[in-house]
Amino acid sequence: MKRYVIFAVLAPLLGGFCLLLTTTWLSGYWNEFNTAQVTKLLAVFVKTLQYSYLFGILPTLMIAALDDILWHIRRIHPVARMLILGVISFFAAEFLYGSRGPDSGVTQFILYGLVGFVPATVSSWLAHEAIDEPAKA
Repeated sequence: MKRYVIFAVLAPLLGGFCLLLTTTWLSGYWNEFNTAQVTKLLAVFVKTLQYSYLFGILPTLMIAALDDILWHIRRIHPVARMLILGVISFFAAEFLYGSRGPDSGVTQFILYGLVGFVPATVSSWLAHEAIDEPAKA
């Protein structure tokens, strides 16, 4: 149960922030970097955080279920489990968000894929640290 709580609390937060950074980067908002732009970005993040949880909780719990299934396969090393989840999340996020906007190309593919990769791997790592029992001698 801890695994699902870790994923449900952390992944929409990280995913929403990564998605906001990706869309601002691709829109050309970061042409000049100053504190007013960062303040505005953080204000938008706080205002849209509720939508990140609203639309991100179900995909997050599906990835948590995959993590739980892979956890029960003892031969899979925790790092391999994190990478498997990251790759699955990378392609899922790219499929969901990649067709947004007029741009297309490698940059958009990678940035929208990282929107799924980062929260899944970080949540899986934290779940591993909090839940997995140490190896017995």
